[in-house]
Amino acid sequence: MSAQAKPIHNARTNDLFHRVILSSLVLLLSCSCTAATSDRQPPMISKIAKDPVTSLYTISIKADQSPLVVDLAGSLVWSTCPPSAAAHSTVQCDSATCAMAKQQCPPRCRYVDGGRFWENRQPGSTECACNVHPLNPVTGECSTGDLTSLAMSTNTTNGTMELRPEESFEVLGACAPSRLLTSLPVGATGVAGLSRGPLSLPSQLTAQRGFGNKFALCLPDFATFGDTPVYLSVPDPRIYIDYTTAIPYTPLVTNPANTGGHYIPVNGISVSWHAANAVAALPRGALDIDVRTGRGGVVLSTTTPYTIMRPDVFRAFAMAFDDAIMRGKIPMTPMRRVHATEPFELCYDGAFPMLKRSGYDMPYIKLELGNGATRNWTLFNSNYMVQVEGAMCVGILPMGPRGMPVAGEPAVVIGGKQLEDNLLVFDLEKQRLGFSMLLRYQLSSCRSGNFFRN
Repeated sequence: MSAQAKPIHNARTNDLFHRVILSSLVLLLSCSCTAATSDRQPPMISKIAKDPVTSLYTISIKADQSPLVVDLAGSLVWSTCPPSAAAHSTVQCDSATCAMAKQQCPPRCRYVDGGRFWENRQPGSTECACNVHPLNPVTGECSTGDLTSLAMSTNTTNGTMELRPEESFEVLGACAPSRLLTSLPVGATGVAGLSRGPLSLPSQLTAQRGFGNKFALCLPDFATFGDTPVYLSVPDPRIYIDYTTAIPYTPLVTNPANTGGHYIPVNGISVSWHAANAVAALPRGALDIDVRTGRGGVVLSTTTPYTIMRPDVFRAFAMAFDDAIMRGKIPMTPMRRVHATEPFELCYDGAFPMLKRSGYDMPYIKLELGNGATRNWTLFNSNYMVQVEGAMCVGILPMGPRGMPVAGEPAVVIGGKQLEDNLLVFDLEKQRLGFSMLLRYQLSSCRSGNFFRN
């Protein structure tokens, strides 16, 4: 195999690194097998934090500890870099690695630099650096940037509840100008893409470490990479169980036009409260994926604060929710629909009863799953209700004038509010997703793990 990078410094070391990365990625793409158990390196775990201003999640995995925004739909890892080739190695533009990276180019985006960020950065150079297109998932803007090596560091775990010392490693990532950081949390230096694409962070770690093509998120607290148990206490803080074996699973659906997205097979939506049940009267095939265009379907997103529905889907859902809440309310209580507080559409004022240990008594929103899912996905109180002054609002919104915040025009984007305090296990070897649903409803939480208690 020919050299894949033309670094500025330490040529032999960087060339070897890129050879290993490419060989591992080719192996990962060409077969579903993984390294033998004896060859596997320890799984990894990293802290996640929620930014109170943007409601975005950041992961502390870079060697310099500058946070990266967690993007489930992101196909690349990218970070700001000095606008000088002397500061970093580059991947050759005619390499197989570069060809793979260019396949991850966002279909439509607004360039913050006219696509010329690295133009003429090395006058007189005969080398050809691989240019890729890092994307800001919030603004929809993108840039051009060199594909390079990014230094990373995070803890490993022994598969129980304890941390091992940090390990340093490198991944292929894109350099980007600081202008691409608009609307991201203060201090964030880029994005960690967690899609099913070959250059996402989980895919690269799987190829390098052979620890199983699996990762887990427990927002807003931690992420794990590799085939590892995740122990949480329930309900006695002295008793821990491996939640990865106790939760339901659903197949992941592949969208031919957006193969990196994490889609789930939702066939319908219903709402229930007390004795009242209401099924959303969705148009026929409203949630299906159009195999020709890739439009439709239900996809998960960590860069969308609240679930967003296409207008036809939202209208049917809103009617069902309003019906269930009005018929299911306790008789003689003053429950009523009130003027909505932006950005919400459904807001209510009244006496929601309190449950003893799990918050307000509110309707259950059920995502009816198909394709062999072992259970439907139910949204409980704090996974969708947002308290505003004088009312409680449903944190599920209709699509706005700018369209869906995730590429491909899905029918529903399940946002961060609905994913929080929910253990999500992305088992990409078996093409399935494990989901605990609201851990608080089970008298547990993402914070009940023992990983970062100190």
